[in-house]
Amino acid sequence: MTTTTAAQRREQAKRDYDAFLERCPTRELLSRLTDKWVALVIPALADGPQRHGELARRIAGISQKMLTQTLRTLERDGLVTRTVTASVPVRVDYELTPLGHELFPVMISIKDWAESRMDRVFEARARFDALP
Repeated sequence: MTTTTAAQRREQAKRDYDAFLERCPTRELLSRLTDKWVALVIPALADGPQRHGELARRIAGISQKMLTQTLRTLERDGLVTRTVTASVPVRVDYELTPLGHELFPVMISIKDWAESRMDRVFEARARFDALP
């Protein structure tokens, strides 16, 4: 049995989580995080806990099924918590976890970038589409 040094273990850990490698588990997470609904749900929850219906009204075009799936996925990944309060009717709130709050600045930056550069993107598309 060979022993490894701390430096070797750190180097191995870097290789284990290199998204450029085919079998890296971070690829699945990146795929999830780049989903348009995730990119909208995370900023929508930044102001504090919200109910399913509040999120559905805030995020135009998302179906109940897609919102539920997105929230479950985010909960599974540790980015969102789901709190059930016994009442009539039962109250369910969704809220960002500390890990979700760490992700928020990245997601809001991407959202803001897209919103502020849409005109330039439309211009680039028009130029591209006009090419022979």
